[in-house]
Amino acid sequence: MSEPARVGFFTDTSVCIGCKACEVACKEWNEIPDRPLEFLATSYDNTGALGADTWRHVAFIEQPRESGGVRWLMSSDVCKHCTSAACLDVCPTGALFRTEYGTVVVQEDICNGCGYCVPACPFGVIDRRKDDGRVWKCTMCYDRLRGGLEPACAQACPTDSIQFGPLDELRDRAARRVDTLHDQGATEARLYGHDPTDGVDGTGAFFLLLDEPEVYGLPAAPVVTTRDLPEMWRWTAAAGAALAGLVALSFTRRR
Repeated sequence: MSEPARVGFFTDTSVCIGCKACEVACKEWNEIPDRPLEFLATSYDNTGALGADTWRHVAFIEQPRESGGVRWLMSSDVCKHCTSAACLDVCPTGALFRTEYGTVVVQEDICNGCGYCVPACPFGVIDRRKDDGRVWKCTMCYDRLRGGLEPACAQACPTDSIQFGPLDELRDRAARRVDTLHDQGATEARLYGHDPTDGVDGTGAFFLLLDEPEVYGLPAAPVVTTRDLPEMWRWTAAAGAALAGLVALSFTRRR
């Protein structure tokens, strides 16, 4: 039996209305603990950022216009399910694994709370829950996928801002959407995370943005944080071999 096609999310921020239905659906389906809402004094956004208890986060970005008034940018952020995922590289227990759908999932019963994956994530997605120390993040509703259902957030989105499906199909759809927006005069529209030649070899959750990535709190050029590990291990091995040689030489001379 062949493996299923890799699936993912395409989030079109140009049609996000900030309703936060995705946040609510995610919390309800995955039984994510509630946490007190925060008044940040800088935004209508009351969840602030992704975390162990917020696997979907809708950002509210208020931009003053030169002509007066404001422009609202809204975007539902989520784990990127990177093609080259540093979190997988550093996990010592195998708690993090890649599923048959190409997604990255944490097995909470295997996670030992070491936290190595937290700084390894170039997007700052993975977070530890304070009461038990284990890490938690979006699973792209792995249980729903295995049951033939789409993730809860995509199911709940009233504007199809969050679209779910085979990744190749989503990339084609996203490219056409950008062309449409450009034809309509929205020349600032661009895709983020869709390119399989970027620093993480593309992501399984990518976005259509209406401004620079940094405006949305996204790194402009994310890279696999473990990309230099093989070279570091080679240098470590070489240094160890050299040290062993010196010790052996010193022992021989003493004799």
